[in-house]
Amino acid sequence: MIQRTLAADLAAAPDGPVTVAGWVDTVRDQKKVQFVVLRDESGAVQLVHPRAADGDADPIAAQVSELAQGTFLAVTGVLKHDERVKLGGVEVLIESIDVATAANPEPPIADDSSIDKRLDWRFLDLRVPRNALIFKVQTTMEHAWRSWWIEQGFLEIHTPSFMSSPSESRAELFELEYFELGKAYLAQSPQNYKQMAQAAGLGKVFAIAPVFRADPSFTSRHATEYTSVDAEISWIESHDDVMSMQEQLLVAGFEAVKAKHGEEIERLFGFEVRVPSLPFPRIPLAEAHAVIEAGGYKVPRADGDLDPEGERRIAAYAKETLGSDFVFVTDYPAGIRPFYHMRDEATGLTKSYDLIYNGTEITTGAQREHRLDILTEQAKEKGLDPAGLSEYLSFFQYGMPPHGGFGMGLVRVLMLFFGLSSIRETTYLFRGPTRLTP
Repeated sequence: MIQRTLAADLAAAPDGPVTVAGWVDTVRDQKKVQFVVLRDESGAVQLVHPRAADGDADPIAAQVSELAQGTFLAVTGVLKHDERVKLGGVEVLIESIDVATAANPEPPIADDSSIDKRLDWRFLDLRVPRNALIFKVQTTMEHAWRSWWIEQGFLEIHTPSFMSSPSESRAELFELEYFELGKAYLAQSPQNYKQMAQAAGLGKVFAIAPVFRADPSFTSRHATEYTSVDAEISWIESHDDVMSMQEQLLVAGFEAVKAKHGEEIERLFGFEVRVPSLPFPRIPLAEAHAVIEAGGYKVPRADGDLDPEGERRIAAYAKETLGSDFVFVTDYPAGIRPFYHMRDEATGLTKSYDLIYNGTEITTGAQREHRLDILTEQAKEKGLDPAGLSEYLSFFQYGMPPHGGFGMGLVRVLMLFFGLSSIRETTYLFRGPTRLTP
């Protein structure tokens, strides 16, 4: 391992010998002095080389003059603190340069390249500090979520991506041949296996894993593969217990991001991280429709579900009237919910919710129906053959506690957090109907 000091640690280091390593961001090749901005995964530092007197041999100057943007190198030199240096108040006087790999001097993308072009060269796109920050925030947020879950007694489970039968609609399934067993499907959700964990008596569980949707959609918030954040808990009284768990989880994530990255987010993205207040507003779907219609818009969907414009309008109402970027829309009709959502005996509405964040749905959650006879009847009402659900229904044959949970799209949360226009920006390597590379 090369003994190097990260750019972010230089300000706290004493003046004297130092080695730094990274890639060339910019070169200013002037007559009397040369400047190189070297960038690594933690930040950037200014390297300096005063040119030798006219006529004197100066191999370092020749090396600096040949450096192209993106070249990876290690530099040994002398660290000097100088408050006049805008980049961190330090600079490194170059003594030697060891080029690991030289870059092509003509990069294929620029700051104003289209998102599709940038995705073609994602490894170069992620050298931009603003873009790399997204994944630092993602790491901090996931770590905070895991920490909160574990502190609350949750177990992490790793569910399979191959399934012998579909978990939801066959229309959005990737189907493949699986040896002598016949058809297999890529999982749309860890839903079945989270519920199986409840039957196993594991209680509170969570999973962060890839899921797949064979959806030929080209919207800014859909992908054929994405990371789903899921949790399931036993012994709940209603879906309100699930909502309470999720809002606490989200607050823990926001608090961690604000503490660790708040200043950098404000510098690179221009906004202050706001930690949401608890509890998030809860609005029944029927009331949400009334609010939206009072604002001059009628949701056109015949099934009564909110369309994207409806989501934006109820989110705007929650922000302006209730002071929240988040809003739970609850109590959906059974006709627009899966068969396994529990129904309220008095109203017939499902004990379910969608969570909307900054105008877009990020989560569906619910209390599940845990009684086998009712679950089977609800499947039949949806036109499903219980025989085709035999594996799933078997989880309920030997006892099942009251339970519920949610699934949340990680990259959607990040997209809305940063105020970006597409999940392509917040997905490390995006997969859609027309993209399988890089």
